[in-house]
Amino acid sequence: MWRIAAPMILSNISVPLLGMVDTGVVGHLENSTYLGAVAIGGMIFTFIYIGMNFLRMGTTGIAAQSYGADDNDGLRVALGQALIVSFAIAIALIVLQVPIAKIALLLLGGDAETQQHAATYFFIRVWSAPGTLANYVIIGWFLGLQNARVPLLIFLTINITNIVLDLVFVLVLGMKVDGVALASVIAEYSGLAVGTTFALGALRKRAGHWPIERFRKLAAYRAFFSVNANLFVRTMALMFTLAFVTAQGARLGPAILAANAVLMNFQNLTALGLDGIAHAAEAMVGRAVGQKDDNALRHTVNLTLRWSVIFAAGFTLAYVVAGPLIVRTLTDLPDVRETAMIYLPWLIASPLISVWSFLYDGVFVGMTRAREMRNIMLIAAFFIFIPLWYVTQPFGNHGLWFAFMAFLAARGIGMHLGYRRALQEGLNHAS
Repeated sequence: MWRIAAPMILSNISVPLLGMVDTGVVGHLENSTYLGAVAIGGMIFTFIYIGMNFLRMGTTGIAAQSYGADDNDGLRVALGQALIVSFAIAIALIVLQVPIAKIALLLLGGDAETQQHAATYFFIRVWSAPGTLANYVIIGWFLGLQNARVPLLIFLTINITNIVLDLVFVLVLGMKVDGVALASVIAEYSGLAVGTTFALGALRKRAGHWPIERFRKLAAYRAFFSVNANLFVRTMALMFTLAFVTAQGARLGPAILAANAVLMNFQNLTALGLDGIAHAAEAMVGRAVGQKDDNALRHTVNLTLRWSVIFAAGFTLAYVVAGPLIVRTLTDLPDVRETAMIYLPWLIASPLISVWSFLYDGVFVGMTRAREMRNIMLIAAFFIFIPLWYVTQPFGNHGLWFAFMAFLAARGIGMHLGYRRALQEGLNHAS
């Protein structure tokens, strides 16, 4: 488990580091509009690429099951089909870049100068789409092979290259937002070169052939789309919920909006740790399903759940001890600090509430029970979160955070019940 979880935790930690460097480099330019432009441009791609994360999750589950079944042809199909779909999506993003940029910039706002610089950033960085989405596939494929070292190397290559080129392009060559965007493009293809090299090496070690017919015929993609379409809907529902929390915080005033933004860093930090163990669960559960080994499945879930709860308890303890210090570090505005401290107890409790949904996400991905993941997310978002938010509006931001915690808890409870039902059905009913 730790051979998979530890590298993925390190990979997760490297991502916000890159964002900090981007912000720091642009934040030292002479005009603050550059910082706003990178923030807006980066938000557009964050939204797009989070929506495409099903390419990573779906590939992990399918590849892990092929790995467990010792199906080398299946491993080739899992990789090839996902790469073909990722390339098709990337080409669509490039072809539709103008309308996508216009709609996104209209929704996100900003003054004319900031929007102009954000557009410059977007129209350069969009060319990274083929590399970024292919990296999602390769990372997911290697996790399916129980190998987290290659994903770590890919992440480190991307982030180190990006950081170095940020510094060179902006501080040495005098570029602005175009330099930050170009650094991201080059970094993604550098990571792809590393991933492709290791993927070819892994395939050479596994006897098998490429069943070409399973790449040519659309009907052969039925299983792929069945899993990934459901994962996409599930991700959209999650993103809606997070955006709704931000939007309702904004309606409660600028101090609460800023305080909630600070507090969401606690939730994101929790995710960095717990997602690493969930990634291990994806790979190990998928292997057990491929082997049709109920005992290995149960053992994997119990093991990863135990460590997830230990980590969650550690995060809660850390937030009890250092929560106020973290708030003071993240903002020096007195009203935002004071407001954040009022609602900090919700984030102290959050790790122990959200741990179940994080871990079971990994379990369900490994079992490729994407339809149930979708249904549980939709129920939690639209039949738990929204109604509870509506009836708790008199309690203001406390009501909003209560509804969000209930959303996390509902996901965990629903997926636990789904997991118990899956055990009763047996491993031949993965969907």
